[in-house]
Amino acid sequence: MKNAIVIIALMLLVKPVIPVLEYIINYDYIANVLCENKEKPELHCNGKCHLMKELAKASEDEKPVSGKKSFHQETELLFIQPLHNISFRVFILPESNKVAILCNNNYSLLAETSIFHPPAFI
Repeated sequence: MKNAIVIIALMLLVKPVIPVLEYIINYDYIANVLCENKEKPELHCNGKCHLMKELAKASEDEKPVSGKKSFHQETELLFIQPLHNISFRVFILPESNKVAILCNNNYSLLAETSIFHPPAFI
């Protein structure tokens, strides 16, 4: 079982390199017969144009089929927690005639032990 998994993994890793290996093995044939620029020796193409076409074809084969369109929609969720009323009381201290303002902000802590996981879209 492990051997089959290793062989499949190696095939997936080697698949993009197959055109390059084919170019190396059949270098003379590709450079002399399949090269498109053999009439222009100053370019020193030596079949690299054919190699680029094969690599492009291999990368096109790896792309997912575009005929099957997937509809992807994103939705933003906004969670709102209502604010508590903040009340201010003004009173004057009798001995210093200074105004003091007391603020009652009704602070509360909601300690959650669970972690929020957003819903998964399929």
